[in-house]
Amino acid sequence: MDWRPGRVLARSASAGGWVVAFLVVTGSGRAHGGSLGAAARESVTVPTWLFLLTGGAAVGASFLLASFVTDRRLIDALHDWQVAIPVPRSGLPIALVRIVGVLGLVCIVAIGYLGPTQGLGNLAVLAVWVGWWAGYTATTYLLGGTWHVLNPWRTIATWLPSLDRSLPNVGAWPSVVGLLTLIWIEVVSPLADAPALLSTVVLGYSAVTLGGAVVFSSETWFERVDPVTRVFHYYGHVAPIATGQTATATDRATLEGGRLSVRGPGIGLTRANLVGDTSEVAFVVALLWSTTYDGFVTTPAWRAMARPLVEVGIPAHLLYPLVLVAGFVFFLAIYRLAAQYARQTGETYTSARTLARRFAPPLVAIAAGYHLAHYLGYFLSLVPVLVTVLGSPLSAPATVPVLSLPGWFGAVPVASVLAGHLLAIWIAHATAFELFPGRLQAIRSQYPFIAVMVLYTMTSLWIVTQPSIQPPFL
Repeated sequence: MDWRPGRVLARSASAGGWVVAFLVVTGSGRAHGGSLGAAARESVTVPTWLFLLTGGAAVGASFLLASFVTDRRLIDALHDWQVAIPVPRSGLPIALVRIVGVLGLVCIVAIGYLGPTQGLGNLAVLAVWVGWWAGYTATTYLLGGTWHVLNPWRTIATWLPSLDRSLPNVGAWPSVVGLLTLIWIEVVSPLADAPALLSTVVLGYSAVTLGGAVVFSSETWFERVDPVTRVFHYYGHVAPIATGQTATATDRATLEGGRLSVRGPGIGLTRANLVGDTSEVAFVVALLWSTTYDGFVTTPAWRAMARPLVEVGIPAHLLYPLVLVAGFVFFLAIYRLAAQYARQTGETYTSARTLARRFAPPLVAIAAGYHLAHYLGYFLSLVPVLVTVLGSPLSAPATVPVLSLPGWFGAVPVASVLAGHLLAIWIAHATAFELFPGRLQAIRSQYPFIAVMVLYTMTSLWIVTQPSIQPPFL
């Protein structure tokens, strides 16, 4: 058998494609669509246990196939590949994008208060959940990161004075708390049904964000504290188009030459300093868990678990954050345990903290796959509503034109989840060969992390194939 790296890589891609094809054919599911109502998920057409085992086996088999690619020159060549596209060097488009961001923020707040009271008829609600969190976020990891330019709060902060106080050395932990808090608010608050409440939340977030930027400086706040900026920063590294914020060393020379750098998906995640310390590892895990949690609380299993607890006296508004924090702690503990075992399987003196930090970026690819699985169908279904309401933002439409997706589209969430995991496996494989000089050492160091990825895969596949309910149901 021919074990040359090029042939092995081709076989890996082919085998992985057949496995994904099997899952797409046998599974059908629609993921949770966030705060607005979305199409209900359907059950898979094969036994759930078989479907989940097949998904886990797909990830494990992909690792085995990737492990045959041990030629460092081939790995480096794949990661250094890029296409340079000339772009005009002008500040006008950037200035226009920033103005659009600020005007969009002002309009969202105003229409939330002055527009229709129905969620599906209010442009503010649709712009936030459909246009921004579903559609725009997907462009960040599918195309390229632009939030550092579009971010309206960052633009406004540059117009304000700064006290330039020193921020305590707390790492990324404020971002972790902020992200979990935003997810909790999204799940338990009726933001989709109360446009005025949504505008109030946006104003509250604006006050905290701009206040922090004034006290600690704009650069400090958005680079170290703001959770939304950090989410888009990590997602941008999954994208095939590099920007100044997501460029690797190879990309920077191209960007500095006035050209756009197009590279392979996920290559930005190979940056050695992308995740800097333990707190940033926690944020990546929180990003992964928050997407999983967002889907989990729409399943009948969650309702069956939560309702008896509420009936015995545990308030629902406390149950949601308790499960949110407990799940995050569990995900983080599992990942840290994998880092500890990786020292043993890799037979290395490299610390568990270093291993956890270097193998954390692949989890961002998994989170991106989860996000696409949860929100693509939701976005496509509600885009007609968004376009209709955009024409008359202060009056409710006579009809709500929701797009009905074809039955085969139910397999897209499954394919999205698996694509994120397969990309994560390759990034982890490349990272291991960068860290360790020996081939067997590099492969063995990945064993615990692959086991964790299999667990994450089976969990997410189970979620996207469950019938959905809309939280909060209690």
